[in-house]
Amino acid sequence: MQNTRTPSPSRPVPKTGAPSPASAGKPAQVIEELRPGQSIELLKALHILTREGKLNQDTRRKLKQVYHLYQFIEPLLRDVCAPGRAFTLADHGAGKSYLGFILYDLFFNVAHQGEPPRGHIYGIETRAELVEQSRALAGRLGFAAMSFLNLSVQDATTSDALPAKVDIVTALHACDTATDDAIAFGLAKRARHMALVPCCQAEVAGVLKKSRALNLNKNPLAELWRHPLHTREFGSQITNVLRCLQLEASGYQVTVTELVGWEHSMKNELILASRPAVAQPGKTRAAQTRLQAVLAELGLGEVTARFGVADGLPRA
Repeated sequence: MQNTRTPSPSRPVPKTGAPSPASAGKPAQVIEELRPGQSIELLKALHILTREGKLNQDTRRKLKQVYHLYQFIEPLLRDVCAPGRAFTLADHGAGKSYLGFILYDLFFNVAHQGEPPRGHIYGIETRAELVEQSRALAGRLGFAAMSFLNLSVQDATTSDALPAKVDIVTALHACDTATDDAIAFGLAKRARHMALVPCCQAEVAGVLKKSRALNLNKNPLAELWRHPLHTREFGSQITNVLRCLQLEASGYQVTVTELVGWEHSMKNELILASRPAVAQPGKTRAAQTRLQAVLAELGLGEVTARFGVADGLPRA
Protein backbone atom coordinates (compact mmCIF):
# COMPACT_ATOMS: atom_id res chain seq x y z
CA MET A 1 0.00 0.00 0.00
CA GLN A 2 1.59 3.22 -1.14
CA ASN A 3 2.20 5.79 1.53
CA THR A 4 1.52 9.22 0.09
CA ARG A 5 1.60 11.16 3.33
CA THR A 6 4.29 13.74 3.92
CA PRO A 7 6.68 12.30 6.51
CA SER A 8 7.04 14.07 9.82
CA PRO A 9 10.46 15.39 10.84
CA SER A 10 10.66 12.80 13.61
CA ARG A 11 10.26 9.91 11.12
CA PRO A 12 12.55 10.60 8.19
CA VAL A 13 11.95 8.80 4.94
CA PRO A 14 14.81 6.35 4.25
CA LYS A 15 17.16 7.30 1.46
CA THR A 16 18.96 4.62 -0.46
CA GLY A 17 22.70 3.99 -0.89
CA ALA A 18 25.53 6.37 -1.63
CA PRO A 19 25.35 8.14 -4.99
CA SER A 20 27.42 6.76 -7.86
CA PRO A 21 30.20 8.96 -9.30
CA ALA A 22 27.95 9.82 -12.23
CA SER A 23 25.27 11.11 -9.89
CA ALA A 24 27.58 12.85 -7.41
CA GLY A 25 26.22 16.21 -6.44
CA LYS A 26 22.66 15.22 -7.33
CA PRO A 27 20.07 14.70 -4.57
CA ALA A 28 19.57 11.05 -3.58
CA GLN A 29 16.32 9.42 -4.65
CA VAL A 30 13.71 9.70 -1.92
CA ILE A 31 11.55 6.57 -1.91
CA GLU A 32 8.34 7.51 -0.19
CA GLU A 33 7.10 3.90 -0.24
CA LEU A 34 9.80 2.65 2.13
CA ARG A 35 9.01 2.51 5.81
CA PRO A 36 11.35 3.49 8.64
CA GLY A 37 13.29 0.44 9.77
CA GLN A 38 12.90 -1.58 6.56
CA SER A 39 15.94 -3.60 5.54
CA ILE A 40 17.46 -2.01 2.44
CA GLU A 41 19.70 -5.07 2.02
CA LEU A 42 16.65 -7.34 1.93
CA LEU A 43 14.91 -5.22 -0.70
CA LYS A 44 18.04 -5.32 -2.84
CA ALA A 45 18.37 -9.09 -2.41
CA LEU A 46 14.75 -9.52 -3.51
CA HIS A 47 15.38 -7.19 -6.47
CA ILE A 48 12.78 -4.72 -5.27
CA LEU A 49 15.54 -2.12 -5.08
CA THR A 50 18.33 -1.89 -7.61
CA ARG A 51 21.96 -2.33 -6.56
CA GLU A 52 22.09 1.45 -6.26
CA GLY A 53 19.11 1.37 -3.92
CA LYS A 54 16.56 2.79 -6.35
CA LEU A 55 13.09 1.83 -7.54
CA ASN A 56 11.97 1.54 -11.13
CA GLN A 57 8.39 1.30 -12.33
CA ASP A 58 8.24 -2.51 -12.28
CA THR A 59 9.74 -2.86 -8.81
CA ARG A 60 7.58 -0.04 -7.45
CA ARG A 61 4.52 -2.00 -8.62
CA LYS A 62 5.90 -5.15 -6.97
CA LEU A 63 6.49 -3.29 -3.70
CA LYS A 64 2.93 -1.94 -3.83
CA GLN A 65 1.57 -5.46 -4.22
CA VAL A 66 3.64 -6.67 -1.26
CA TYR A 67 2.30 -3.88 0.95
CA HIS A 68 -1.24 -4.65 -0.17
CA LEU A 69 -0.86 -8.32 0.79
CA TYR A 70 0.74 -7.36 4.11
CA GLN A 71 -2.27 -5.16 4.82
CA PHE A 72 -4.41 -8.32 4.83
CA ILE A 73 -2.01 -10.56 6.76
CA GLU A 74 -0.83 -8.08 9.42
CA PRO A 75 -4.15 -8.24 11.36
CA LEU A 76 -3.84 -12.04 11.42
CA LEU A 77 -0.33 -11.72 12.85
CA ARG A 78 -1.56 -9.33 15.53
CA ASP A 79 -4.38 -11.72 16.40
CA VAL A 80 -2.02 -14.64 17.11
CA CYS A 81 0.75 -12.54 18.66
CA ALA A 82 -0.51 -12.89 22.22
CA PRO A 83 1.58 -11.69 25.19
CA GLY A 84 3.85 -14.43 26.48
CA ARG A 85 3.22 -16.65 23.47
CA ALA A 86 5.17 -17.04 20.25
CA PHE A 87 3.10 -17.62 17.10
CA THR A 88 4.06 -19.79 14.13
CA LEU A 89 3.49 -19.11 10.43
CA ALA A 90 4.11 -21.63 7.65
CA ASP A 91 4.50 -20.35 4.08
CA HIS A 92 4.00 -23.12 1.51
CA GLY A 93 5.52 -23.12 -1.94
CA ALA A 94 7.80 -20.43 -0.57
CA GLY A 95 10.12 -20.24 -3.58
CA LYS A 96 12.72 -17.63 -2.64
CA SER A 97 10.65 -16.92 0.50
CA TYR A 98 9.78 -13.50 -0.83
CA LEU A 99 6.57 -13.37 1.24
CA GLY A 100 8.13 -14.74 4.43
CA PHE A 101 11.02 -12.26 4.35
CA ILE A 102 8.74 -9.30 3.75
CA LEU A 103 6.35 -10.34 6.53
CA TYR A 104 9.28 -10.78 8.91
CA ASP A 105 10.78 -7.41 8.04
CA LEU A 106 7.54 -5.41 8.17
CA PHE A 107 6.13 -7.07 11.28
CA PHE A 108 9.21 -7.60 13.44
CA ASN A 109 11.63 -4.93 12.22
CA VAL A 110 9.16 -2.14 11.41
CA ALA A 111 5.91 -2.60 13.34
CA HIS A 112 7.69 -3.98 16.44
CA GLN A 113 11.05 -2.30 16.02
CA GLY A 114 13.40 -2.86 18.94
CA GLU A 115 11.39 -5.78 20.36
CA PRO A 116 12.55 -9.41 20.26
CA PRO A 117 10.56 -11.44 17.72
CA ARG A 118 7.54 -13.12 19.30
CA GLY A 119 7.01 -15.66 16.58
CA HIS A 120 8.64 -17.90 14.01
CA ILE A 121 8.19 -18.05 10.24
CA TYR A 122 8.76 -21.28 8.32
CA GLY A 123 9.35 -21.29 4.57
CA ILE A 124 8.51 -24.65 3.01
CA GLU A 125 9.88 -25.33 -0.47
CA THR A 126 10.70 -28.43 -2.54
CA ARG A 127 13.66 -26.92 -4.44
CA ALA A 128 16.75 -27.43 -2.30
CA GLU A 129 18.77 -24.66 -3.94
CA LEU A 130 16.13 -22.05 -3.09
CA VAL A 131 15.99 -23.28 0.51
CA GLU A 132 19.77 -22.88 0.82
CA GLN A 133 19.64 -19.38 -0.71
CA SER A 134 16.95 -18.35 1.78
CA ARG A 135 18.90 -19.76 4.71
CA ALA A 136 21.98 -17.82 3.63
CA LEU A 137 20.03 -14.57 3.22
CA ALA A 138 18.32 -14.93 6.62
CA GLY A 139 21.71 -15.52 8.22
CA ARG A 140 23.20 -12.47 6.52
CA LEU A 141 20.29 -10.27 7.60
CA GLY A 142 20.14 -11.62 11.15
CA PHE A 143 16.55 -12.85 10.73
CA ALA A 144 16.95 -15.48 13.44
CA ALA A 145 13.26 -16.38 13.82
CA MET A 146 13.05 -17.89 10.33
CA SER A 147 13.53 -21.50 9.24
CA PHE A 148 13.54 -22.94 5.73
CA LEU A 149 12.59 -26.54 5.10
CA ASN A 150 13.19 -28.60 1.97
CA LEU A 151 9.90 -30.50 2.16
CA SER A 152 6.76 -31.15 0.19
CA VAL A 153 3.51 -29.98 1.77
CA GLN A 154 2.54 -33.57 2.52
CA ASP A 155 5.87 -34.30 4.21
CA ALA A 156 5.66 -31.04 6.15
CA THR A 157 2.36 -32.18 7.68
CA THR A 158 4.10 -35.00 9.58
CA SER A 159 7.64 -33.57 9.88
CA ASP A 160 9.14 -33.11 13.36
CA ALA A 161 10.78 -29.92 12.04
CA LEU A 162 7.41 -28.16 12.41
CA PRO A 163 5.31 -27.79 15.55
CA ALA A 164 2.17 -29.85 16.02
CA LYS A 165 0.06 -26.70 15.69
CA VAL A 166 0.63 -23.80 13.29
CA ASP A 167 -1.18 -20.50 13.78
CA ILE A 168 -1.13 -19.11 10.23
CA VAL A 169 -0.75 -20.85 6.87
CA THR A 170 0.03 -18.89 3.70
CA ALA A 171 0.36 -20.02 0.09
CA LEU A 172 1.05 -17.36 -2.51
CA HIS A 173 0.43 -18.36 -6.15
CA ALA A 174 0.57 -22.08 -5.35
CA CYS A 175 -0.17 -23.81 -8.66
CA ASP A 176 -2.92 -26.35 -9.34
CA THR A 177 -3.39 -28.73 -6.39
CA ALA A 178 -0.63 -27.13 -4.25
CA THR A 179 -3.22 -24.76 -2.79
CA ASP A 180 -5.37 -27.76 -1.82
CA ASP A 181 -2.33 -29.35 -0.18
CA ALA A 182 -1.74 -26.15 1.80
CA ILE A 183 -5.38 -26.21 2.95
CA ALA A 184 -5.01 -29.85 4.00
CA PHE A 185 -1.88 -28.89 5.96
CA GLY A 186 -3.74 -26.03 7.65
CA LEU A 187 -6.62 -28.31 8.61
CA ALA A 188 -4.24 -30.93 10.00
CA LYS A 189 -2.33 -28.30 11.99
CA ARG A 190 -5.52 -26.65 13.28
CA ALA A 191 -4.43 -23.31 11.86
CA ARG A 192 -6.18 -20.27 13.25
CA HIS A 193 -5.88 -18.41 9.94
CA MET A 194 -5.11 -19.19 6.30
CA ALA A 195 -4.25 -16.71 3.54
CA LEU A 196 -4.27 -18.28 0.07
CA VAL A 197 -3.68 -16.84 -3.39
CA PRO A 198 -4.40 -19.67 -5.87
CA CYS A 199 -2.70 -19.79 -9.24
CA CYS A 200 -3.27 -21.97 -12.31
CA GLN A 201 -5.50 -24.97 -11.62
CA ALA A 202 -6.44 -27.79 -13.96
CA GLU A 203 -7.57 -30.84 -11.98
CA VAL A 204 -11.28 -29.99 -11.71
CA ALA A 205 -11.37 -28.76 -15.32
CA GLY A 206 -9.96 -32.14 -16.37
CA VAL A 207 -12.74 -33.98 -14.53
CA LEU A 208 -15.39 -31.71 -16.06
CA LYS A 209 -13.95 -32.37 -19.52
CA LYS A 210 -14.08 -36.15 -19.10
CA SER A 211 -17.74 -36.14 -18.08
CA ARG A 212 -18.89 -33.33 -20.38
CA ALA A 213 -20.83 -35.42 -22.89
CA LEU A 214 -22.70 -37.33 -20.19
CA ASN A 215 -23.50 -34.19 -18.22
CA LEU A 216 -24.86 -32.35 -21.27
CA ASN A 217 -27.56 -34.99 -21.52
CA LYS A 218 -28.41 -34.86 -17.81
CA ASN A 219 -27.79 -31.32 -16.61
CA PRO A 220 -28.41 -28.12 -18.60
CA LEU A 221 -25.86 -26.36 -16.36
CA ALA A 222 -23.19 -28.34 -18.23
CA GLU A 223 -23.49 -25.62 -20.89
CA LEU A 224 -21.30 -23.58 -18.51
CA TRP A 225 -18.33 -25.76 -19.47
CA ARG A 226 -19.29 -27.16 -22.89
CA HIS A 227 -16.65 -25.16 -24.78
CA PRO A 228 -12.97 -25.85 -23.96
CA LEU A 229 -12.23 -22.25 -23.00
CA HIS A 230 -15.22 -22.21 -20.68
CA THR A 231 -14.18 -25.58 -19.25
CA ARG A 232 -10.85 -24.08 -18.21
CA GLU A 233 -12.35 -20.87 -16.82
CA PHE A 234 -15.29 -22.53 -15.07
CA GLY A 235 -13.00 -25.24 -13.70
CA SER A 236 -10.77 -22.59 -12.17
CA GLN A 237 -13.74 -20.70 -10.74
CA ILE A 238 -15.47 -23.72 -9.26
CA THR A 239 -12.19 -24.98 -7.77
CA ASN A 240 -11.93 -21.86 -5.63
CA VAL A 241 -15.64 -22.06 -4.76
CA LEU A 242 -15.11 -25.64 -3.56
CA ARG A 243 -12.05 -24.55 -1.54
CA CYS A 244 -14.11 -21.90 0.22
CA LEU A 245 -16.89 -24.39 0.94
CA GLN A 246 -14.32 -26.89 2.21
CA LEU A 247 -12.96 -24.32 4.65
CA GLU A 248 -16.45 -23.29 5.80
CA ALA A 249 -17.39 -26.96 6.16
CA SER A 250 -14.34 -27.33 8.41
CA GLY A 251 -15.49 -24.58 10.73
CA TYR A 252 -13.77 -21.52 9.23
CA GLN A 253 -15.19 -18.12 8.39
CA VAL A 254 -14.14 -17.23 4.84
CA THR A 255 -13.66 -13.95 3.00
CA VAL A 256 -12.76 -13.72 -0.69
CA THR A 257 -11.33 -10.50 -2.03
CA GLU A 258 -9.16 -9.04 -4.77
CA LEU A 259 -5.46 -8.99 -3.96
CA VAL A 260 -4.36 -6.54 -6.66
CA GLY A 261 -6.03 -4.92 -9.64
CA TRP A 262 -6.60 -6.95 -12.79
CA GLU A 263 -4.07 -4.73 -14.56
CA HIS A 264 -1.34 -6.35 -12.45
CA SER A 265 -2.32 -10.02 -12.48
CA MET A 266 -5.20 -12.24 -13.61
CA LYS A 267 -4.45 -14.53 -10.63
CA ASN A 268 -5.46 -12.08 -7.96
CA GLU A 269 -8.01 -13.88 -5.80
CA LEU A 270 -7.19 -13.86 -2.09
CA ILE A 271 -8.97 -16.37 0.16
CA LEU A 272 -8.83 -15.51 3.86
CA ALA A 273 -10.07 -18.12 6.32
CA SER A 274 -10.22 -17.73 10.10
CA ARG A 275 -11.35 -20.22 12.70
CA PRO A 276 -13.61 -18.47 15.23
CA ALA A 277 -12.91 -18.78 18.93
CA VAL A 278 -16.38 -20.29 19.39
CA ALA A 279 -17.40 -23.02 16.96
CA GLN A 280 -20.62 -22.55 14.98
CA PRO A 281 -21.74 -26.14 14.33
CA GLY A 282 -24.95 -25.11 12.55
CA LYS A 283 -23.09 -23.11 9.91
CA THR A 284 -20.46 -25.83 9.63
CA ARG A 285 -23.04 -28.56 8.94
CA ALA A 286 -24.85 -26.34 6.43
CA ALA A 287 -21.60 -25.77 4.55
CA GLN A 288 -20.88 -29.50 4.55
CA THR A 289 -24.29 -30.11 2.98
CA ARG A 290 -23.74 -27.44 0.33
CA LEU A 291 -20.28 -28.78 -0.49
CA GLN A 292 -21.58 -32.30 -1.10
CA ALA A 293 -24.51 -30.95 -3.14
CA VAL A 294 -22.24 -28.93 -5.44
CA LEU A 295 -19.89 -31.87 -5.99
CA ALA A 296 -22.84 -34.14 -6.83
CA GLU A 297 -24.59 -31.59 -9.07
CA LEU A 298 -21.47 -31.02 -11.16
CA GLY A 299 -20.50 -34.68 -11.37
CA LEU A 300 -17.27 -34.12 -9.43
CA GLY A 301 -17.39 -37.21 -7.25
CA GLU A 302 -13.87 -38.07 -8.44
CA VAL A 303 -12.40 -35.16 -6.46
CA THR A 304 -14.54 -35.53 -3.33
CA ALA A 305 -11.56 -36.76 -1.29
CA ARG A 306 -9.52 -33.67 -2.18
CA PHE A 307 -12.18 -31.40 -0.73
CA GLY A 308 -12.60 -33.42 2.44
CA VAL A 309 -13.42 -31.57 5.62
CA ALA A 310 -12.30 -31.44 9.23
CA ASP A 311 -14.87 -31.78 11.98
CA GLY A 312 -14.97 -28.02 12.64
CA LEU A 313 -14.80 -28.49 16.40
CA PRO A 314 -12.32 -26.45 18.44
CA ARG A 315 -9.38 -28.22 19.99
CA ALA A 316 -6.72 -27.04 22.41
